[in-house]
Amino acid sequence: MSNSDIFIGEIIGTAVLILLGGGVVAAVVLKRSKAQNAGWLAITFGWGFAVLTAVYMTGALSGAHLNPAVTVGIAIKDNDWGNVPVYLAGQLLGAMIGAALVWIAYYGQFHAHLTDPEIVGDPADKAIEGPHAEGSGKAGPVLGVFSTGPEIRKVWQNLATEIIGTTVLVLAVLTQGLNDSGKGLGPLGGLIVALVVVGIGLSLGGPTGYAINPARDLGPRIVHALLPLPNKGGSDWSYAWIPVVGPLIGAAAGAGIYNIAFA
Repeated sequence: MSNSDIFIGEIIGTAVLILLGGGVVAAVVLKRSKAQNAGWLAITFGWGFAVLTAVYMTGALSGAHLNPAVTVGIAIKDNDWGNVPVYLAGQLLGAMIGAALVWIAYYGQFHAHLTDPEIVGDPADKAIEGPHAEGSGKAGPVLGVFSTGPEIRKVWQNLATEIIGTTVLVLAVLTQGLNDSGKGLGPLGGLIVALVVVGIGLSLGGPTGYAINPARDLGPRIVHALLPLPNKGGSDWSYAWIPVVGPLIGAAAGAGIYNIAFA
């Protein structure tokens, strides 16, 4: 596959992944959404279906990595880093596009949520105190639609959770998911990996929201910081390194286990 196929495929696939994955979070948490309070099961299965849709859509074009951790894991397995920058660039750009599309699709719900005094407090108080956490590093009230964050902020635990979850994901991709060329996900592999993502969300998603994908977290977090959302609060940049570094370490661990035990 050519670099242009990889780049375009990863943009499209990752954009669809984030549109449907971020979309289910928006549906569950935002005010005036018909799916509000549908719960964690809806979110985990929504993300699984998002993976499934994106993989089947772009698998033939780019191999549907859709995740820098998957790209790094395959590169370590094969000791082939030639196309890695193209994959990463497409994934990050696609994730940002997908996050922007979630904002468009839920524009009215974002406004209703972020202007509700129960969510953001009394506007009179903000007139005295300044913009609602606009320049702070704290997580704003809709940041969870765009990126992940811990329920209990403990760096070593949060990092370990992301490492463990991504190790499981990458090991599943390498042992069950790759196509005949070994460079991306195949048709059956896409289904298996989607189910693995659901399983990781159900079993390991509670502590951090299971990023297990650096582009999935970083791209939408950048979009959150840029969007003109009223009372959006901060983008929690002090935490942002964990869902990037953790999955990359997990990718190396998963590929290392594969090369030792399965290759």
